[in-house]
Amino acid sequence: MSPDWDVVGYVISSDHRTLVLGRLAEGPATPTQIANDVELSVTHVSRALKSLRERDLVELLVPEERRKGRVYGITEQGQEAWQLIQAKDLSK
Repeated sequence: MSPDWDVVGYVISSDHRTLVLGRLAEGPATPTQIANDVELSVTHVSRALKSLRERDLVELLVPEERRKGRVYGITEQGQEAWQLIQAKDLSK
């Protein structure tokens, strides 16, 4: 499968998306955990998660109805994009 450069370009065009995807590549986390780990506000993390979910790069690992304790993880497509970003040294 050839790399999806559109997806890679989408992720790296935002520092917030890059940081959030990179953090989730390390393992599942809540928005608050991600915010603490990458030193962003929870609002920025939530926006990044929403846009990454729309591209099927991250997924919600708990039921959609849950409002507290929402845990997110990286999808296979997200993992592939992150590996390419790392291999080509495209993250800041």
